[in-house]
Amino acid sequence: MKDVRVTHIGGPTALIEVAGWRILTDPTFDPPGRRYSFGWGTSSRKQTGPALDPNEVGPIDAVLLSHEHHADNLDDRGRALLAGAPVVVTTRAGARRLGGTARGLRPWDDTVLDGPERRRITVTATPCRHGPPLSRPIAGPVIGFALQWGGQEHGVLWITGDTVLFPGVREVPRRLTVDTVLLHLGAVRFPITGRLHYSLTAAEAVQLCTLVQPRTIIPVHYEGWTHFSQGREAVERAFAAAPDGLGERLHWLPLRPAQSP
Repeated sequence: MKDVRVTHIGGPTALIEVAGWRILTDPTFDPPGRRYSFGWGTSSRKQTGPALDPNEVGPIDAVLLSHEHHADNLDDRGRALLAGAPVVVTTRAGARRLGGTARGLRPWDDTVLDGPERRRITVTATPCRHGPPLSRPIAGPVIGFALQWGGQEHGVLWITGDTVLFPGVREVPRRLTVDTVLLHLGAVRFPITGRLHYSLTAAEAVQLCTLVQPRTIIPVHYEGWTHFSQGREAVERAFAAAPDGLGERLHWLPLRPAQSP
């Protein structure tokens, strides 16, 4: 995507620099080693730390927070960073809990990022289901984000958020043309729920990208935690076997300051 720079900091955390804006996704900056509870008998240990400390990231204009109730999407140091963010966009339930500058969206709601000497960015919330059918009361509400601004040539920048493949997320390519997708992966599983998964598997990711047909696919949120059951190798195998050269659109950003392909 022209004039867009993406830095993958770790897990779901990425810095997106576009149209004069510096936008951070799902801030996670705690060091590794700690085990976090996710409720209902589930937990996970963080195995790797971020590529950057919060003070190395620089000024942030907005935070896109898919959900605030799981520590692998918002941890203690990430929560501290929110206090200095002019705008936080998240779920309606999350906005109520966070207060302050948080804007709460339901799926397909819009909000606008507007500021002097910058292009306006429209942020559209996209559907997520963070687990199998009927899991929302346990897993909680989650949203993804589609970003649109003046001068885009090929389509939106889409951040899927933590989701499985379900009818709501299949609606995205029916409503939007996607140029670049930040794809949350990992096939999250917990021993207490067996083979049930709570984020995209590699096979589901291929199915979703076959529907969406983005020009660029950037995997995120696939490493660094014990609750991920699939990592980079599984994703690479699945996309290498995908039709229509889909695997050639897969771009792995190094976990250090870097430009998107």
